Amino acid sequence: MFDTLYRNIHIATMVGGAAPYGAIRDGAIGVTDGKIAYVGPASGLDADAEVKEIIDGGGQWVFPGFIDCHTHIVFGGNRAREYEERLNGASYEDIARRGGGILSTVRATRDASEAELVASATKRLARLAADGVTTVEIKSGYGLTLDDEMKMLSAARKAGEQAGVSVTTTFLGAHALPPEYADDKDGYIDHVADVMIPAVAEAGLADAVDAFCEGIGFTPEQTARVFDAAANHGLKVKLHADQLSDLAGGALAARYDALSADHLEYASAGSIRAMKEAGTVAVLLPGAFYVLKEHKRPPVEMLRSQGVPMALATDVNPGTSPVLSLQLMLHMGCTLFGMTPEEALMGITAHAAKALGMAADRGTLEVGKRADMVFFDIEEPAELAYWVGGVTPAKIVRANA
Repeated sequence: MFDTLYRNIHIATMVGGAAPYGAIRDGAIGVTDGKIAYVGPASGLDADAEVKEIIDGGGQWVFPGFIDCHTHIVFGGNRAREYEERLNGASYEDIARRGGGILSTVRATRDASEAELVASATKRLARLAADGVTTVEIKSGYGLTLDDEMKMLSAARKAGEQAGVSVTTTFLGAHALPPEYADDKDGYIDHVADVMIPAVAEAGLADAVDAFCEGIGFTPEQTARVFDAAANHGLKVKLHADQLSDLAGGALAARYDALSADHLEYASAGSIRAMKEAGTVAVLLPGAFYVLKEHKRPPVEMLRSQGVPMALATDVNPGTSPVLSLQLMLHMGCTLFGMTPEEALMGITAHAAKALGMAADRGTLEVGKRADMVFFDIEEPAELAYWVGGVTPAKIVRANA
């Protein structure tokens, strides 16, 4: 028995190893209690099945609900004025000396109440949701005190509830050096590892821990300290890795069995081999690449040849990726990074789910998984990557709605 049966549809199951896009033409999907109970050819349906509601899809294509697996969508204020100043000739250093840059976002986030953060994040989530996104990862990292980081994580979950989007949260205390610890990175990392991670874990506010391992961020040794603390408290890890230089961040992430290593523009062959062996997903972020006017592309060809799963995400943040369309990342992933449309779509479905440790119940259209689905009135799946900015969904189904 099905609560709802969708017929007269083409299905992009995004199950690898079969037809391109895992496509089933002239298919049907049966849903019971928010889970997929049947997916396959319409001809394979049991003629005697009981159905409460039948929906004619009108020949539309159906995809798994899209997953944005790397965002910083909770923050106070914005940096549009700084963007304008840079276009008018001001350097990043000039802006930073006047108190701008990431620390301006830290101040605005600290000054904002949790309710204010929920309200602004909900608006941004609504934009992603309208694009077909049903699951979003949201990081902290603009509070940099225990209370403010926990405020951000709590706001992220509440914003997800208000926007009707499934949210998973990541603690990113090791994002930047707060002014209270100026010139004392090791002291701050000790505070993150010894105080913040235990408190966040006890409160149950984070599903994973992340860090910014970079010359302008934290060293591999400091990152390892954070990851050791995460492991001691049963939290999975992710890593901002090898974005601006090769610090072997991908290999470091793999050593800790990280869910993902993200950015990776400067990742080495050794890091990529380590990621393959560990099952660590490569999360590529073309929005930041575009906004920062970078020239060094992530090693897509090497990732492909090694069989490392590649995910795509918006990296929504106020400084380097003010992007609120995951479908736009499909086009950028293809045009800027050389991905194929199928790889790009795998990157916001099956591989994005794996990057969050959620592949068991979302990311593909298979029996037993959540009935998160997006319908499009298109002729072929590649149209979603072809059109700059994507295509407006004809229908979005969320299992938690």
